[in-house]
Amino acid sequence: MLALEGVRVLAVEQYGAGPFGTQFLADAGAEVIKIEAPGEGDYARALGPHFFDNGDSQFWHSFNRNKKSLTLDLKKPEGQAVFRDLVATADAVASNSRGDVAERLGLTYAQLADVNPTIVCAHLSAYGRTGSRASWPGFDFLMQAEAGHFSVTGEPGSPPTRLGLSVVDLATGLGLAFAVASGIVGARATGKGQDLDTSLFHMAHMLNVYTATWYLNAGHVQGRTARSGHASLVPCQLYRTKDGWVYIMCNKEKFWPALCDAIGEPGWATDERFRTFRERLANRELVQELLDERLSERTTAEWLKIFSGVVPSAPVYDLAQALDNPVVAEQGIVQDLELAGHGPIRMVDTPVRSATPTPAHPASSLGADTEKILSGLGYDKNRLAQLRKAGVI
Repeated sequence: MLALEGVRVLAVEQYGAGPFGTQFLADAGAEVIKIEAPGEGDYARALGPHFFDNGDSQFWHSFNRNKKSLTLDLKKPEGQAVFRDLVATADAVASNSRGDVAERLGLTYAQLADVNPTIVCAHLSAYGRTGSRASWPGFDFLMQAEAGHFSVTGEPGSPPTRLGLSVVDLATGLGLAFAVASGIVGARATGKGQDLDTSLFHMAHMLNVYTATWYLNAGHVQGRTARSGHASLVPCQLYRTKDGWVYIMCNKEKFWPALCDAIGEPGWATDERFRTFRERLANRELVQELLDERLSERTTAEWLKIFSGVVPSAPVYDLAQALDNPVVAEQGIVQDLELAGHGPIRMVDTPVRSATPTPAHPASSLGADTEKILSGLGYDKNRLAQLRKAGVI
């Protein structure tokens, strides 16, 4: 049994952040009904540059596995009536939109509690649903820029640099998934639902974690560190090998002596200049110089074999090397699915695993599940035809 079997979530969502979060719910067995505008759908459906043979966007499939698609125009009164019927059968409504849109579309607890007092309304927005920026659009890279991420990414002296992935979108999506799951637990315990909010802007600041605490309490403004180094732990950065780079991460004191033994320099472990994190941080450049010299004597592969399971270390791969890594296959990280009109496709499976395999249903075509879901509400063929004629579904 999957953890969320029997849970129904209505997802009013677009693009990346919200869909990423609700895909975690769908992968865990929840029935996630993606509500999309008739004739248009999630605009990510048309997002390139890579498409499958049936014309589907590969980007869009990456965020919508195991969900159902129901077309419904929430801007029309008839659409709102249908939505409220759906809410009566659901555990949660998950949305991602500009902060002022959720109330306009009737997605808040105050608007839905009369239909279902246990409904959980989880909202993901750019800047929150209140305050001076509630009506502002906002996106990942903007958040990275304003929350200080650009200032701690890249080499010292380089231009401000964003992280290579949309980590704010993805983390906020996980925040949305957590809000839905925890809200449902609370509603089942108390008999009452609620609104739960998360925002890209807040999550971007949350991702600063301890560096934010350092500034708020010690006035320390963290900057860039060379070679993707840790702010305070040494050695924890890239080091040169005979044929490239290796990343070493001695994030506990016990790993420094282990590294010294592995590279044939046991004396460095007790050297007063390097004995603890404090001394090594003060002598970061010297540690880098000495390790570069020693590690340059062997290839990355040779060092990784020596370090294996003893010194925390990793090669520096591009995306192809990363996914072709035999450990990825060993751990079953890539999932195989069958897409109509194309054939087999491969995607990264959910990292939350159980004894039950993740469902392997590719994202639904636009509106593919509308009739079946609404028929389950008791809508007959005449009602469905009327709604279709009016452009509601």
